[in-house]
Amino acid sequence: MAKPTVKAVLLSPQRELGAKPLLVVGPSLGTSTVLWTETAALLGDEYDVIGWDLPGHGISPTTTEGFDVAELADAVVDLVDSVSPGSKFHYAGVSLGGATGLQLGIKHGDRLRSLSVQCSGPKLGTPEGWLERAETVRKLGTPVMIQGSAERWFGAGFMDRQPEISSRLLHALRDADRFGYSFCCEALAAFDVREQLGSITVPTQAIAGAEDTVAPPSMAEETAAGIRAGGGFAVAEALDGVGHLAPAEAPAVVAGLMRTFMKENGR
Repeated sequence: MAKPTVKAVLLSPQRELGAKPLLVVGPSLGTSTVLWTETAALLGDEYDVIGWDLPGHGISPTTTEGFDVAELADAVVDLVDSVSPGSKFHYAGVSLGGATGLQLGIKHGDRLRSLSVQCSGPKLGTPEGWLERAETVRKLGTPVMIQGSAERWFGAGFMDRQPEISSRLLHALRDADRFGYSFCCEALAAFDVREQLGSITVPTQAIAGAEDTVAPPSMAEETAAGIRAGGGFAVAEALDGVGHLAPAEAPAVVAGLMRTFMKENGR
């Protein structure tokens, strides 16, 4: 397996990196750093916020070989080291980006100040479901996913209330490379760290949307409980009216929860 390469987008104001604590934010499958634009803007005065794109999504190059979620976590550390060698950082990620966060906590916990796992958990969906989706998208391209994703991603009424942000996210899905997307599906098919949650020692918050069918609040509770079982510190939060893309759907609430958590628990 070749290690995937991920590229970064600065989401906070232009200034010399290092004056503020570093916050790295990760995407959901089929999205790009657009997912974090509004939440990052609310945190950008206090944190240097860097977003990264999945292989074949946004500005990250696609890949011709498969990878696993642990290798995505390695790629995020490599990315941080390319802009701020060896530095510790806060991390927040959604769905596959959140799974990458758990993997960071397991494998690179010494680099993390805090961890925010959003709309995600230690195992998402079923291997069969992900492999079937990978095959479909490889054949037909990402536009085939638009209708289903629109239904899964957003809480009731969000697309009517926020047509611009929902449209930008669905465009990111349409523009994603079919092969990069399919390899991400295969990485999710193989991802299951339920038995390793107890090894996470970094303070962790698990945020779930009450309307999320992919990673419901019960999954956030299980994630937090698994970390606490190993002696770590973790809390779970559920957001009313939110589906699967919390930072886009409820930026002010998510930014507030993250800010409080990072200030009170960041190490």
